[in-house]
Amino acid sequence: MTSTLIAPELALHDGTTIPQLGFGVWQVPDDEAQPAVEEALRVGYRLIDTAAIYGNERGVGRAIAASGLPREDVYLTTKLWNADQGYDSAMRAYEKSLARLGVDQVDLYLIHWAAPPLDRYVDAWKALVALQEQGAVRSIGVSNFHAPHLQRIIDATGVVPVVNQVECHPYLQIEQLRAWNSAHQIATEAWSPLGSGKGLLDDPVLAEIAERREATPAQVVLAWHIAQGNVVIPKSVTPSRIAENWAALGVHLEPEDIDAIEALERGERTGGDPDTAAFASPTPE
Repeated sequence: MTSTLIAPELALHDGTTIPQLGFGVWQVPDDEAQPAVEEALRVGYRLIDTAAIYGNERGVGRAIAASGLPREDVYLTTKLWNADQGYDSAMRAYEKSLARLGVDQVDLYLIHWAAPPLDRYVDAWKALVALQEQGAVRSIGVSNFHAPHLQRIIDATGVVPVVNQVECHPYLQIEQLRAWNSAHQIATEAWSPLGSGKGLLDDPVLAEIAERREATPAQVVLAWHIAQGNVVIPKSVTPSRIAENWAALGVHLEPEDIDAIEALERGERTGGDPDTAAFASPTPE
């Protein structure tokens, strides 16, 4: 049965809004992406987050088409891969993503990584600015950028990203970066919000809070993200888990719960470091 819960909408500085709880499809094969996204949309999710490098844009597009929902009711994000950074290459990559997704426009287009060793993210950002000015994309942002990378693209263009999607979870709370984002009206969007299977959900502190709040540890973590003001995009291909994550919208945490979760900070990164990562494998066609 479709949930009656509705994700809060966060206002972005370009005048648009974004659902605060969405559905991610990282590491989901294309043939599995369609049923997973269809289920997520049936449950109530309206933000779907994919990327060119995931190789599942076609499956995501098929799911959106099959859902029967009006296109404007689904907030769709995809990302420019590192190998396609640069001005002209970014413009071409966006057209290819649109073709794979089967849509005329995405709601949010992100540069996937700053990839500083490649030193092409400023030209890529200029391309995204041009795409937005042309009306080809509604909103533009970045992923895996630290403050110096953000400052550089802002200085180069005068355009501030609406979103910075970064690894964030109770073991890596990136408090300083979240504060920098907030000071510049950039929404923080959390990938790997549940810690990417590194034992976070087995933490006894979370288990104790979950028991008191009649929730699961995953729901507690997602409720924490929402309370922090983050956009959050958990991933699952299991219908019961997709529904469980959505039900986190109904979990209320007290200030003492927030304090206990904030005390879990370890600086424990599960993915690449935005200062040094420069993954450059070819983009799937």
